[in-house]
Amino acid sequence: MPALGLLDLNLSRLLAHMADLIARSSFKTVYLESSPPELANEIMATRLRMFFRKLDEIVGVEKFVRMAYKATLFFGAGMVILLAAGCSRKAPVPPPPPEVQIITVSPTNVPIFEEWIGTLDGYVNAQIHAQVTGYLLAQNYAEGSEVKKGDLLFQIDPRPFQAGLDQALAKLAQDEAQAGKAEQDVKRYTPLAQEQAISQEQLDDAVQANLAADAQVKADEAALENAQLNLGFTKITSPIDGLAGTALAQIGDLVGQSSSVLTTVSTINPIKVYFQVSEQSYLTFWRRLAGSGNAEEDFPLQLIFADGSVYPEKGKFFYADRQVNLNTGTLQIFGLFPNTNFILRPGQYGRVRAQTQTKTNALIVPQRAVVQLQGSYQVAIVGETNMAHLQPVTVGEQVGSDWIIESGLKPGDRVVVEGTQKAKEGAVVNPIPFGTETKQADQAGAQTNSAAQTNQTK
Repeated sequence: MPALGLLDLNLSRLLAHMADLIARSSFKTVYLESSPPELANEIMATRLRMFFRKLDEIVGVEKFVRMAYKATLFFGAGMVILLAAGCSRKAPVPPPPPEVQIITVSPTNVPIFEEWIGTLDGYVNAQIHAQVTGYLLAQNYAEGSEVKKGDLLFQIDPRPFQAGLDQALAKLAQDEAQAGKAEQDVKRYTPLAQEQAISQEQLDDAVQANLAADAQVKADEAALENAQLNLGFTKITSPIDGLAGTALAQIGDLVGQSSSVLTTVSTINPIKVYFQVSEQSYLTFWRRLAGSGNAEEDFPLQLIFADGSVYPEKGKFFYADRQVNLNTGTLQIFGLFPNTNFILRPGQYGRVRAQTQTKTNALIVPQRAVVQLQGSYQVAIVGETNMAHLQPVTVGEQVGSDWIIESGLKPGDRVVVEGTQKAKEGAVVNPIPFGTETKQADQAGAQTNSAAQTNQTK
């Protein structure tokens, strides 16, 4: 075959391969447009390398020079088409700024509450003991029932004490008779002694005997009263109004002054609660109490049960203990709560809540707006250009679901409440008022509903 014909044949094969590359480049235009610029450039470079490798396989490097004049025009046109295909793609549309929900902080007066663990106790707790020794004959009350002052609780066998009372009565009668005789002797001896019918010594003996008889009568009267008391002590009664507890002695037991408590009666309306407060809380509380004329109205106490429910009646401050506990550094405070339905019982635990102060011009934000990081706190604020900034803050007391910010914020700052994870430092966001449903959430909900309807159709 002539050399020129071979050259023309190889050139035809080369041009056919270039046309194939150009066709594939046109077919992949949409793919290149949706690809990042780095990937598109890499694809173009790979296709050019494939072209030159094919060129070397077909004609060889030494023949490339001879056929370059025929391929120049077509190669230039192909490169124009490839570059146009690579450069014709559009730049990707940037996503919209993320939506975040914000609040604008403003100063307000915030009441500060504190809570302590309180223990309930009876206003008066009367421990019932036996005052005389004897056998227990009867229990005259229902355990756990309300009793009044003077109600009979227990009965001790009264017979020995009745006998003692009778004996005291007899002794008193005997000594009263003896005293009467001594008094008559004095009356009889007095005129005789004046007439010197009897000696003065006899009159003096009669007078002293009369005095001794009167003293004996008084002693007998005291013994009689003691016997009456002992007989009365066989009937054990309640000394106060209140709620009677469990009987700790059974019928037939021998009881006495050295025996244990028979039962306890507690006055629980009102009921007393005591709790320990720190010196700092006590000083804050007392300063406010000193400036108030009515502690009952200005310092109501609230009682929270173990299950989280709140006692409907408000309590009041009763008194503070005389000294601070040297071991714990706390002071014991006592309060009173009305307890008409007897729902509160001695020994019950609860949280006592009271307002100790009012913080004026405080800045508060929801707790979920505050991010804790390695012992420090920060919030995301949105500037005038809707650019997010992470601001370190110092937090104070917690008030419900809010947090008082001591420093780091100023009135008018816009704080991110929802979407804090989207508010990166320097990122542009789309702020909307807190509580507003965002468009992104609506779109996500619409996609979820559409997917659910599609699954149901299938």
